[in-house]
Amino acid sequence: MIGVSTYLESGARWGVWELEAALLPVGYPRLVQRAGGLAAMLPPDDPAHAPATVARLDGLVVAGGPDVEPVRYGAEPDPRTGPPARERDAWELALIDAALAARVPLLGICRGMQLLNVALGGTLVQHIEGHAEAVGVFGGHAVKPVPGSLYGTVVPEETFVPTYHHQAVDRLGEGLAPSAHAADGTVEAVELPSSAGWVLGVQWHPEMGDDLRVMRALVRAAGG
Repeated sequence: MIGVSTYLESGARWGVWELEAALLPVGYPRLVQRAGGLAAMLPPDDPAHAPATVARLDGLVVAGGPDVEPVRYGAEPDPRTGPPARERDAWELALIDAALAARVPLLGICRGMQLLNVALGGTLVQHIEGHAEAVGVFGGHAVKPVPGSLYGTVVPEETFVPTYHHQAVDRLGEGLAPSAHAADGTVEAVELPSSAGWVLGVQWHPEMGDDLRVMRALVRAAGG
């Protein structure tokens, strides 16, 4: 079972209803399912419940979403940084901590990679250009793996990936190493050494593409 963190949004609409809702773009559970896993949604909850939640999972995906609140890494907000999602920040940071402590395989996607970096004491660049097409439109660019890395073992060649982000890793968190880069030098994937378990973050959105290799690697690690 692969848990996937979710949005918590007010004013969601379906049928005759307009209510607060836990939301997850369908690409995430479909990617888990296509890779051979069973997807379970993990909406924001009391952070104290994270260890018990993670104990029931075989793997964890921290999904993409809004900007991490800069206070989490000791920075003042840039004018271009989006509004905070404090419930998600608190819940997902607790999930990451619990997964690392329990050595549950962990994949961070976009925001999830950035939160992994922050959880380990790293910082973020609050705005970069060239990694999103337009508001609400996914772009894409090539990423090149670092040979010998976990990601480089899973995807050994340069690939073109779907992207939608305006922030990036600045100072790496403790123990993290870069495992892929964009042509402009932006860190596009990070990982912990194998002694820490299976831990990978990717800055792009595999749920928007057809390459299943990263998710299949997580599912295999979760089944081991």
